Amino acid sequence: MKKNRSIFIAFILLALVALVLWLSQSSTTFRRSSSDFKLNDSSSVTRIFMADKNNNSVTLTRKAPDKWLVNEKYPAQNQSIGLLLKTMVGLEVQQPVAKAAHNNIVKELAVNAVKVEVYQQVFRIDLFGIRMFPHEKLTKVYYVGGATQSNLGCFMLMQDSSEPFVVYLPGFRGFVSPRYSPIEKYWRNYIVFRKNIPEIAKVRVEIPATPEYSYEVRNNGQNKFILVSLKDQAEVKNYDTLKLLNFLSGFRSLAYEALLNDMDKLRKDSILRSRPFITITLTDTSGVSKTITTFHKKGPDGQTDPKGAPLPYDLDRLYASVNDGKDFTIIQYFTFDKVLRPLPFFMKEGGVK
Repeated sequence: MKKNRSIFIAFILLALVALVLWLSQSSTTFRRSSSDFKLNDSSSVTRIFMADKNNNSVTLTRKAPDKWLVNEKYPAQNQSIGLLLKTMVGLEVQQPVAKAAHNNIVKELAVNAVKVEVYQQVFRIDLFGIRMFPHEKLTKVYYVGGATQSNLGCFMLMQDSSEPFVVYLPGFRGFVSPRYSPIEKYWRNYIVFRKNIPEIAKVRVEIPATPEYSYEVRNNGQNKFILVSLKDQAEVKNYDTLKLLNFLSGFRSLAYEALLNDMDKLRKDSILRSRPFITITLTDTSGVSKTITTFHKKGPDGQTDPKGAPLPYDLDRLYASVNDGKDFTIIQYFTFDKVLRPLPFFMKEGGVK
């Protein structure tokens, strides 16, 4: 009797497993349907790859819940990643492309679409709340095309399908194609410095045109800093403490405005060979140093001082070399002015070394 009961229980368990497997296969078939662009769970996404026909490609890889890398090299903008994931989760299909436009849209997608691959963490065993053996799996592949005539949707096509659809984002008056950019620089974090005062070991400021104004701020422990003139390595005794602390707090979040790596090489090399305006090197308490070298930017035609004299340099922006010279950028005075300070700025009236 006990033997028969054990066989019956084993049969029931096998039947349940078979049912779950069948439902899983059915679910997989549905997920691969020709219109299933919508992402169900953004938290499980591990990697997103995007590429176009112009040899642009980008891979966004999750390293931690709030840490992504661009092409395994650069920190990503969390805000941009979040917007893309939110878009993927919110996608809705409006309708299939009309038969009259079908062939033209398919041809357009073949030439100009961005290919999107989504990888997620899935589990080899995922039954009744029990999850075991996680691994990365390619879960979606589709193509994102241009906007519809109304500009309120865009054309998308699943891989291995011949039926394109009009897809839109509810509540968004526009089309989502620009959010699927395969261009690396649009995903990179533009931060140059992000250090709080306790994390700063020293800051070196070099001003080639006036070397007597160059200096170094050194952390002497317990948030006590000393100011040293680089011209003679003499310590400056009578400086304004509040001004120095405001200078150091300016490194909390400093970002460049735009990447200019694709600038004409001759023009860029000419700028980089010119005398720098100010070079700043920050070393943190772990010993890691980062340097930004700034260069004057020619001012726009017609820019004058209060007396009407033409100004040789742009009053709003500077060129800057960052990331060990790998990136050429443009920065705003509005953002960086608080750390572009010469030594006399810190001196009290009548101050002495």
